[in-house]
Amino acid sequence: MRITPMNLSRILGAALLLSLAGCASEKAAPTTQFDFGPLGPPASQVAQAPLAAIVVTDATGSPAFENERMVYRLDYADPLQARTYANSRWTANPLLLVTQRLKSRLAQAGVKVLSATDTATTVPILRIEIDDFSHTFASTSASEGRLVLRASLFNGHALADQRTFTRATPAPSADAAGGARAPAASTDGAAADIVAWLAGFDNRKR
Repeated sequence: MRITPMNLSRILGAALLLSLAGCASEKAAPTTQFDFGPLGPPASQVAQAPLAAIVVTDATGSPAFENERMVYRLDYADPLQARTYANSRWTANPLLLVTQRLKSRLAQAGVKVLSATDTATTVPILRIEIDDFSHTFASTSASEGRLVLRASLFNGHALADQRTFTRATPAPSADAAGGARAPAASTDGAAADIVAWLAGFDNRKR
C-alpha cells in the first residue's frame, strides 16, 4: 500500500486517538462505594418500645437526594454551592439509606415496622422529609456530616405531632470516607432522637 501524505496523516491521527484512549482508561480511578455500615448498638436506650407498631413511609426530599452522588459543601468558600466527590458514591440514594436505617433503629427498639400496604389505618404513620444531608466544611481542616429532617406523625389522616431533628457529627477525615462516616453517625443520632420522641409522645397519650 502506497503511503501518501493524506494516508500518513490518517494513520497518525488514529494512533493518537488510541493512545489517548489508553491513557484515559489507565488514569480513570475506580468508583468507591459507601453505605452506613452494619447496625451497631443504639445511641441511647429507651425504657420501653415507643410504639407497638408504626408505618414508616419512604423519606422524601430534594431531587438532589434521589441519586447516589456524595455531596459536600465548602461553607468557608461558597455555602450555596453543592459539590460532589468525583469517584465516590453511596450504594443507594440518601433518601433510601436514611429510611432503611430509621426502620432498623425502630425495629431495634422493639417497634413492629410495617409498610402502608400491610396494615390497618389505625396504626400510626411516620413521614420523613430530608432538608439537608451533606458533608460540610467550616474550614479546610474542620468538617461535619449534617442531617436535617422533619418527622411528621399521623393518626389516620390527622397530624398528631411534627418535629424537626438536626444532627451534625464531626468527620474523622476531610475526604469521601469521612463524608460517609459522619452523615451515617448523624443518621443514627437522629434515629435515636426520633425513637425518644415517639416514646414521649406515646407516654403522653397513655
